[in-house]
Amino acid sequence: MSEATPSAAFTAPDPAAGPRRRTAAVALTGARAALALFLGFSAVAKLVAHESAVASFDRMGWSSEAMYTIGGLELAGAVALLIPLLAGVAAIALAGLLAGAAVVQLTLLDPPNAVMPALLVVLVVMIARDRREGTAELFALLRGGRGRAPRSGQWMNR
Repeated sequence: MSEATPSAAFTAPDPAAGPRRRTAAVALTGARAALALFLGFSAVAKLVAHESAVASFDRMGWSSEAMYTIGGLELAGAVALLIPLLAGVAAIALAGLLAGAAVVQLTLLDPPNAVMPALLVVLVVMIARDRREGTAELFALLRGGRGRAPRSGQWMNR
């Protein structure tokens, strides 16, 4: 693989992969970007204490600290989805966050609105599965290089 540039966060799939794999990879890359935007907007609403976010947390009986914490987690997940090496781990973490959001919608807020976070759980599971090699490489790097670590710059291409 060629050396990556910082702007190569979203690279084209491997040409040696089959057409279905390339199409799926392109679709999931677009989904990662769209989900990052969605979560980013949701996070900002919480972090700036927008009246709609405050009203929802008041309705649940949760503190403003919970609102800021969830907003921070959403923002961290949104940013990490855009970094190929972190995208798989971010998707795993976001699956838990979104599953919690679906449960909260079902039990404390508006049950019909639980559909959106439930569908997003399916999407982040697909992203996590697609990014599993990158997640394995990340863990190899964190273990101090044991296992198959990427060559210099290679992690940006995944």
